[in-house]
Amino acid sequence: MLSLVEENYLKAIYHLSDAGKSAVSTNALADNMNNKAASVTDMIKRLSSKGVISYEKYRGVNISEKGRRAALKVIRKHRLWETFLVEKLNFNWDEVHEVAEQLEHIDSPLLIEKLDSFLGHPKVDPHGHPIPDKDGRIHEVKQVQLSEAKEGTTGILHSVNDGSPKFLQYLSKIGIRIGARIEIVERMEFDGSMEIIIDDKERVFISRQASENLLIRESHEKR
Repeated sequence: MLSLVEENYLKAIYHLSDAGKSAVSTNALADNMNNKAASVTDMIKRLSSKGVISYEKYRGVNISEKGRRAALKVIRKHRLWETFLVEKLNFNWDEVHEVAEQLEHIDSPLLIEKLDSFLGHPKVDPHGHPIPDKDGRIHEVKQVQLSEAKEGTTGILHSVNDGSPKFLQYLSKIGIRIGARIEIVERMEFDGSMEIIIDDKERVFISRQASENLLIRESHEKR
């Protein structure tokens, strides 16, 4: 059994390690959790004693297979709750993260399976992030950063890297949402900003920082 705080740390390690592909430094973990190094060290010892991570001095933290499964379980609950809040309770996509952070720690497998069924077994959450199935499997979709796409490319917005409320509110204000069709009209050499057309209607300019946080799929060159 993992405590609420332990689950939060484990989820952070999973994300920082790119799903377990690399080690995570204690400094990176401390920054992410906004905590002191001493507290992080204590937590690492606790998680290590439970077999969900391993730690080597100067090499960092590695998540174990047991830890990966536990992290995916929490992520699955979080993303299902976000989907429920948006689809069934009419929350905006910028309002759900903190609420889901609380709901994800409810330990009831039956509740989560019924929630999944009630929602129709969704594959992605309101931000386009994949929802792990009950066995921890994730259906990956090939995506590319909008900032890396060429002029004339069109694509469907599949997900966003930045899930902060301010960024999501900005996207809503200019008419960008998951599933929107985006066409790159022109890229500015000076600062990497670009002019885009959204859903064949709205023509807007976005910064390079914004385009780096938008991921599109099924992109192709406009003829």
